[in-house]
Amino acid sequence: MQWGERYELGIARMDETHREFIEYCNALTAAAPENFLACLDAFIAHTAAHFDQENRWMEAVDFPACHRAEHDRVLEVMREIRQRVEKNDLFLGRRLLEELPPWFDNHVDTMDAALAFYLKEISFDTESGALPANQSAAHARSAQGCGCSAHAPGADTKKLFQ
Repeated sequence: MQWGERYELGIARMDETHREFIEYCNALTAAAPENFLACLDAFIAHTAAHFDQENRWMEAVDFPACHRAEHDRVLEVMREIRQRVEKNDLFLGRRLLEELPPWFDNHVDTMDAALAFYLKEISFDTESGALPANQSAAHARSAQGCGCSAHAPGADTKKLFQ
């Protein structure tokens, strides 16, 4: 995967975390078999922190839960694959690396783009994790949809490893 403008959503912390996600994914792709598990562990730890960050923002503004559910599904798949890799089954680990780029592209273009738009719209401060003083929680709760585009929430992860 290559970082580029197409991934920039205009929220510095989100953009930096996405850049790091790509770096971890690329490091895992390049990992030798004897280093694969350690690189996978680092990637999973980064992904969990990445998703936790976005989940905290969504919780603070009462953003629709389908985005969080998507994060949960991806982490579950990654952790299940980690268990297989630990038993020296690298097949699904390598398969994960084939599936993550299209998933990530779609996730950024839909769910993360919708979240970024909404956070900017309500002037949410991603550094402090707070709404501006003049913004009510009721306004934040008026968010509709999760950026799932023309498919059902989570549909992009359902195809993983079928």
